[in-house]
Amino acid sequence: MTPDSREMTPTAPLALPLPIPRYLQDLYWWAYIHPRAVLLFEREWLVNLILFGNYRRLRDICLDELGTTIVGRTLQVACVYGNLTACLRQRLAADATLDVVDVLPIQLANLARKLAHDPCVALLQGDACELPCTDGQYDQVLLFFLLHEQPEAVRRKTLAEAIRATRRGGRIVIVDYHHPAPWHPLLPLLRLVLGRLEPYALELWRSPISAFLPAGAAPRLVRKSTRFGGLYQIVVITR
Repeated sequence: MTPDSREMTPTAPLALPLPIPRYLQDLYWWAYIHPRAVLLFEREWLVNLILFGNYRRLRDICLDELGTTIVGRTLQVACVYGNLTACLRQRLAADATLDVVDVLPIQLANLARKLAHDPCVALLQGDACELPCTDGQYDQVLLFFLLHEQPEAVRRKTLAEAIRATRRGGRIVIVDYHHPAPWHPLLPLLRLVLGRLEPYALELWRSPISAFLPAGAAPRLVRKSTRFGGLYQIVVITR
């Protein structure tokens, strides 16, 4: 199948599994790989609870960055629990398309169950470090709470691939964790929980996302804002 093919729809058979990255197997089997994990976490109220009531707000901010009406080709890197992808689909212009890439067949199958058969949407199995697309194929790329789950080397490759996949003038929209303000009442709890369950997330506390961009990337613009006392960040990179 070519990168431009629309053959893989939410109800189509998935490709043969790619190797699961070691860090996912070791650290995130309980959240994304085990079948019971999908049954547990595919509840929007639970996702909202994990994000301290901010899921819908962050989802809508992210979608607003993509546009009230989203035109052209959009790539979402990694499946997401909740209704983010369904809401994104509702904003697509009549001739727009959406590709969702994930390395885990179980996550692609879970997303397929949430989406109606749609020729405008393709679910593609692929690694964020080696996206199945040509250079500049997409008008916008979305990374929603992905980077904090990746070790630094993988995070750098993911950002490099997101930039490669985005056309000149296109945008990469990133929503993720950020160092909360010193006065944040949840700071001690967050440091403990993230340190145990999301060990790479604290790297986003120490360094801005722009620090992980590839050398020579030279984006036209990097715009950043924060929410909920600085705990979450929205970064928009204009390629």
